[in-house]
Amino acid sequence: MLHLLIRRLLAPLARLLWRPDVRGAENVPATGPVILAANHRSAIDTAVIPLVAPRPVSFLGKAEYFTGKGVKARLLAAFLSALGYVPVERGNAAAGLAALGAARTVLEHGGAFGIYPEGTRSLDGRLHRGHTGVAALALATGAKVVPVALVGTERLLPVGSKIPRLAKVSVRFGEPLDFARYDGLASSPAIRRSVTDEVMYAIMELSKQEYVDVYHKRPDAGAA
Repeated sequence: MLHLLIRRLLAPLARLLWRPDVRGAENVPATGPVILAANHRSAIDTAVIPLVAPRPVSFLGKAEYFTGKGVKARLLAAFLSALGYVPVERGNAAAGLAALGAARTVLEHGGAFGIYPEGTRSLDGRLHRGHTGVAALALATGAKVVPVALVGTERLLPVGSKIPRLAKVSVRFGEPLDFARYDGLASSPAIRRSVTDEVMYAIMELSKQEYVDVYHKRPDAGAA
């Protein structure tokens, strides 16, 4: 019920208020498994994509968002579930495998799954080298990959802000990438890297960001 409310009421309201420039939505397959691989500019990206995509999109969310007690915590969990968030534990190798497993389950059930190959938000505005999880998912499930470029979301919700501002936002969906030619080669690191690089190049073409072939590194952390 809440999911329908969000898609039929909140999504149109958000589009009316912020008037995002959405291009290429017809490139997202209407049915079947598909991966939406996007650049990552702001914490609000994971809300923007489901609100403008032509079909429901699932993202991974921190498990603690779904386990809090009290009315406020339960409402947050219900809201995130309605947006398509899938709860997963984070912080170690086992959690990483669990995350891939959760994403694979969404795809194997014919759903759309959103992922940020960079792994974390870009703080310098550049597009960074992608992690190969996107390739692992595409090769394991046969899902097509639709590259997505987000432009302006870093102004919509700047770092440190909690309330979205009025800012021009553009969301561009590229043509689906089909990696069926690599069927049976999912275990090859070289193939996974090749697929990931192809996805990142497509995102770069859409976003017009400068590309740097290094993993993103936050000032207070190691390589993401």
